[in-house]
Amino acid sequence: MANEFATLKLVQNGETTILSFADCDVLDQINLAACREQIIEIVRRNQTKTLTLEMTGVQFIPSGMLGLLVSLRDIVTKIQILNPSDDVREVLEITKLNQIFEVREVSP
Repeated sequence: MANEFATLKLVQNGETTILSFADCDVLDQINLAACREQIIEIVRRNQTKTLTLEMTGVQFIPSGMLGLLVSLRDIVTKIQILNPSDDVREVLEITKLNQIFEVREVSP
């Protein structure tokens, strides 16, 4: 099942929801409030246990998006960050969010 939600691309696989940011390399260009509402709606509607964010191509992640991800821990069991850029990986390490989220590389 695949759907489009504004800048989000969604793939549902059982209790895992995979989101990617379609053609968006800098996440401060998206409306965080709308994005948050969309993600929460998707997670609740699909009874998501694992939320996976495919970050291929994303070069910058603003603090507001990091806050959104942290707040999602209240409604999902596990958050995965796949294929972060070196800059995104560095931000996750500096903020120690790499200890809260599973961060890994996955081949296409």
